[in-house]
Amino acid sequence: MPALDPSAIRNITVVGHRGTGKTSLVEALLFQAEQTNRLGTVEQGTTVSDWDEDEHKRQMSLSASLCHLDWKGTKVNLVDVPGDAGFQADGLAALRVTEGALLVVSGVAGVQVQTSRAWRRCETLGVGRVVCINMLDRERADFAAVLEQIRSQLSPACVAVELPIGHEHELRGIVDLLHMRAYLSPGGAREAGPVDVPDEIASEAAVLREQLVDAVVETDEGLMERYLEGEEISGAELGAALRGAVARGDLVPVACSVATQNIGTTALLDLLVESVPSPAEQSAAEAFDGAAAFVFKTVADPFAGRITVFRVLSGPVKADSTLVNLRTHGKERLGQLLVLQGKDHQQAPEFGTGDLGAVAKLKEAQTGDVLAASDRPVEVDPIVFPQPVMSFAVTPKAKGDEEKVATALRRLAEEDPTLVLRRDEQTGEQLLAGMGQMHVEVAVDRLKRRFGVEVDLHQPRVPYLETIRKESRARHRYKKQTGGRGQFGDCDIVLEPLDGHEGYEFVDQIVGGVIPQSFRPAVDKGIQEAMRHGELAGAPVQGLRVRLVDGQYHTVDSSEMAFKIAGSMAFKDAYAKADPVLLEPIMAVEVTAPDETVGAVNGDLNSRRGRLLGMEPAGGTTAIRAEVPFAEMLTYSQSLTSLTGGRGDYTMGFLRYEEVPAHIAQKVIADATKEREEAKA
Repeated sequence: MPALDPSAIRNITVVGHRGTGKTSLVEALLFQAEQTNRLGTVEQGTTVSDWDEDEHKRQMSLSASLCHLDWKGTKVNLVDVPGDAGFQADGLAALRVTEGALLVVSGVAGVQVQTSRAWRRCETLGVGRVVCINMLDRERADFAAVLEQIRSQLSPACVAVELPIGHEHELRGIVDLLHMRAYLSPGGAREAGPVDVPDEIASEAAVLREQLVDAVVETDEGLMERYLEGEEISGAELGAALRGAVARGDLVPVACSVATQNIGTTALLDLLVESVPSPAEQSAAEAFDGAAAFVFKTVADPFAGRITVFRVLSGPVKADSTLVNLRTHGKERLGQLLVLQGKDHQQAPEFGTGDLGAVAKLKEAQTGDVLAASDRPVEVDPIVFPQPVMSFAVTPKAKGDEEKVATALRRLAEEDPTLVLRRDEQTGEQLLAGMGQMHVEVAVDRLKRRFGVEVDLHQPRVPYLETIRKESRARHRYKKQTGGRGQFGDCDIVLEPLDGHEGYEFVDQIVGGVIPQSFRPAVDKGIQEAMRHGELAGAPVQGLRVRLVDGQYHTVDSSEMAFKIAGSMAFKDAYAKADPVLLEPIMAVEVTAPDETVGAVNGDLNSRRGRLLGMEPAGGTTAIRAEVPFAEMLTYSQSLTSLTGGRGDYTMGFLRYEEVPAHIAQKVIADATKEREEAKA
């Protein structure tokens, strides 16, 4: 199949809050377009886009899935992305490579946290939006109320282009207001051709149609003139004007559906083709000489190897060709190109500009890379992923599996850039960080299923530090004589606290050569080694200046080792007199929660020794900024889920270190002392 013209392609990311029926809607669109022979369900694990075992077990999308269909001569690429905040990396990446977003909203719950977040991301990236109010057959579903909520909380530019026929379980079809035709419930089969608008809803449909026409023609001067002169504006003309308005962000059409019954899919497919801009209208192909592709997803498959999913920036990209990775400057040979349909794929000879495709077994390509025909530098905006907010210490269940675990986790991190594996130099623990507890737990499940390795998760140790609060002085003489040449080192040091409890300075103030120059660095080295484990809780020491002010040496017995030991012992003596104190990491936390839960969330943050810095309401949700000790955030994900009914999420980043309150420090020190004693026993 030859490469398609960009004008015959629509790239759409399906976004929204978890549980709004995104995957079911994608399934219905594929079914209506005759890409599948049956209407699969999430409950039975038979949908095209949720094909992973973990998705079947949890009955939710956990990663992006690329599907496609043909509708009236136009190829529609659909990227179904997770709605849970813990799995947002794929959604961010997909919105970078699609011109349109289908924002799915529950007809019962209305605008939710991830609805607002997805909306803002689309605005930031300049992605055209179509909203679909789904689940309108459910009890308490209300199209008019949710539409009003969308207009008030997201944008008044949202305008209804469809109208449900009936309410809740009595809903029996929809009216396409653009073309003034109706589609009746197919009872789970494919929708049949349009029928006349039923009489009982004709007057309401006429009113909404007039509002739609008014909204569209206001965005097009030519249509406005004709409309004011009394000319009839056809559905095709409205569709063309609507596409321009959607591309500019002037209007957002709002459709309606019941995905599980395949109601509303014909009109929605028409709307997506008519109103979402094509790659031809928003292309950056002119920046490249020859073929170029942008990698937006990597799938780590233990059997097929790495599958790289890309957007063609400049085409055609052909099978059995070679492109240059602009990050590594190495060459990548593209073997068989793949058209993905969930987990299934077919071979393709080439992809044209604007199309989405895949290729297997590239050597070094990662998410965010650009592959191009030449190594000429080109500016392409990177995908900005959020930082992980929750870490767990990871230990292999089987001895000797450390390297296998690390290798497998690196493979998973290639697939999901918000999954980070690192070693904490201070605590010595291997830490797996993700966007939430479920995110990390899913990674652990995949480790076992895909790579055959099992791990245990533990709460990570808090990386405490120690410092001093006042000046002190100590002198230590190390002297050892066992026959023959002995050991002798004598040093006198002063400790001083540094502002901000940060850093370390060593100041050599020896005069008169009481300690030779060759031995003074050994004193510094001994002190730094002693600082690795403070005397309070065994944590590293920082935030002090050491002045070497006096000492003594022996012409025969002095050595670097003797002065290193003397420096270490002098530091320990001085440290004990310098009013040592424990420091803990303080995190900058931003919580997004529904307005009705803000009081409970603030109260919980206060109970965690948090300091509230401010709140920012935004369309039914509030962003709460606070500073909270890291030790109090280890179990925060579960608490926030409970407080907000799963509708809240948060981000967290390191801010600074502060002194631990005395009563808490006492417990930390006691626990550390007990642990050291048990280790010695």
